[in-house]
Amino acid sequence: MRFGTMLVPQSGSRWVEAARAAERQGYHTLLLPDTLATTSPFPALAAAAAVTTTLRLRPNVLAVPLRTAATVVRETAALQLLSDGRFELGLGTGRPAARAEAEALGRPWETAARRRAQLAETVAAVRAAVDPVPPIVVAAAGPRMLIAAAEFADRVLTATRPQATEREVGQLVSVVREHTDRPIAFTTQLVGIGDRLPGWGPANQGLNAGQLREAGAFGLLPGDPDRAAEILRERHDRYGIDELIVPGELAAAFAPVLERFR
Repeated sequence: MRFGTMLVPQSGSRWVEAARAAERQGYHTLLLPDTLATTSPFPALAAAAAVTTTLRLRPNVLAVPLRTAATVVRETAALQLLSDGRFELGLGTGRPAARAEAEALGRPWETAARRRAQLAETVAAVRAAVDPVPPIVVAAAGPRMLIAAAEFADRVLTATRPQATEREVGQLVSVVREHTDRPIAFTTQLVGIGDRLPGWGPANQGLNAGQLREAGAFGLLPGDPDRAAEILRERHDRYGIDELIVPGELAAAFAPVLERFR
């Protein structure tokens, strides 16, 4: 198993210290979102690259409607250079809120089919022009995006609702597996641990840990670190899920679980 931590810069000094801390704690990847309400991911990741040596760096995930493929190629090449090849390119067709963000940036918001095509075009452009080519991580949930990701992704992030059950996540994995013979890894996101939830996500939807537990939420791990680690190993063996993204707000609660994998 490998673990990523999702953070958002609050200041320059606090950001570089957070990157250093993530590396010391044993995280494999530092991630941050791509929204107009948060810091632009490319300069933030470049700053993190400058103060780390092993930590990998990934936007989670770039909304392809917000940029041209040529822009993504240029920025990806810069990050690969500045990080000595530690950059990972996370891509998606855009959250629902990304439509307003695209409009604010003067970018068109295309149909779902066209946005899937944009994503494929961006991947092809990066693979043709960037050396070394970074791992391509695609966020997907719907069947069409999952089938498309099966064609060109190195890793698939299962982009599910907080209440998604193990059966639902297993179905997403199965769709990808059924449409490719290539080895593809899978990533899931931690929704909560024990009774701890991050301030965004399920909390914003009026959900608490008890409700998620009752729903059988796949992303909610038990507070007992030994049992949580056992569950993660079972999912690795059963589904090929070998990466978990941990929100920064849950890092302290998750630390005992992370220790079981060091």
